[in-house]
Amino acid sequence: MNRRNVRLPPEVNRAIYVRNLPFNITSEEMYDIFGKYGAIRQIRIGVTKETRGTAFVVYEDIYDAKNAVDHLSGFNVANRYLIVLYYQQSKFTKKIDQRKNEEELDKMQKKYGVSGEQK
Repeated sequence: MNRRNVRLPPEVNRAIYVRNLPFNITSEEMYDIFGKYGAIRQIRIGVTKETRGTAFVVYEDIYDAKNAVDHLSGFNVANRYLIVLYYQQSKFTKKIDQRKNEEELDKMQKKYGVSGEQK
């Protein structure tokens, strides 16, 4: 059966999000691990305090991305088990919006001398 005829679930995406990476992993090591499943367009490794240990991997082909997610979830790299997920824009923007709202609320509470605790 031709893989092009297979209907993929809606969350399947060419971009995947990887968590629980060793902090010292190199781009070359990432290409070695993820390149086995197909041609890679781009890899972005997190470098800030909040994003260390994470990366985005974008494949040229959606079926290669699916194959990588299927095979690399739980894969052991330097005694760390990878968490490999499809990138979903809505989940990431929701977290950013929530953080922004919390910061705005903190500013308002400080401005008006109100604490967020209820009595």
